[in-house]
Amino acid sequence: MRWRSGFALALTVGLMAPAVVHGQDSRPGIAVWAFENGGSYGQDAEDFEALRVGLQQILITELARNASMRVVERTHLNDLIREQDLGADGRVAAGTAARVGQLVGARYMVLGGFVDFYGDFRIDVRIVNVETGELVQTHTVADKRDDLYQLIVDLAQQLTQHVNLPALSNEEELEEQAREIPVEALTFYSRAIFFEDRGDTARAVDFYSRAVEEFPDYTEATARLQQLQAP
Repeated sequence: MRWRSGFALALTVGLMAPAVVHGQDSRPGIAVWAFENGGSYGQDAEDFEALRVGLQQILITELARNASMRVVERTHLNDLIREQDLGADGRVAAGTAARVGQLVGARYMVLGGFVDFYGDFRIDVRIVNVETGELVQTHTVADKRDDLYQLIVDLAQQLTQHVNLPALSNEEELEEQAREIPVEALTFYSRAIFFEDRGDTARAVDFYSRAVEEFPDYTEATARLQQLQAP
């Protein structure tokens, strides 16, 4: 299992950078709304709540691997949602998503939900054309919860194909397919994001640390951990 730590770290830092001014970047923009828990069973309810934002960030990271698109950073989108008092619980009308997408300069908005039924995991997403407000595509991926990371990789590839962007190079695709992040690490990472969003830095650091302990090559978790621990 090999992974270019430098690339992943640069990607993660890039996602935290200020948004690009729309006129300076002609790449098609895509934004991802927080996921909705469609009714899950078998785990701690806090895990499912955390996955709403965890899946959002993990999918954003995977989409951002493709340099042909501009992916709106999660914090920028969430700040705007709060400013507009739209709520971020995952349940949102296509027209509302399109309006937010216009404000962040996205061409497409991804809305999604998940269901975990005692280890059988399904993710459903729909893509909204921001210019027209129309629902243009739906996608579903499903497998065992233990294969959650691969589900997200597959989903990102489907979304990329839909917006007619060049695929990743063969080398990058093989790298992506070979990366096997344990579901426990993804769960810890999601919880860390959940607590970081709420300003609970101590608990965020704890869960980022657990994610790295579970998967030492988890460069995204390492990058956030280092930023939170920086003096």
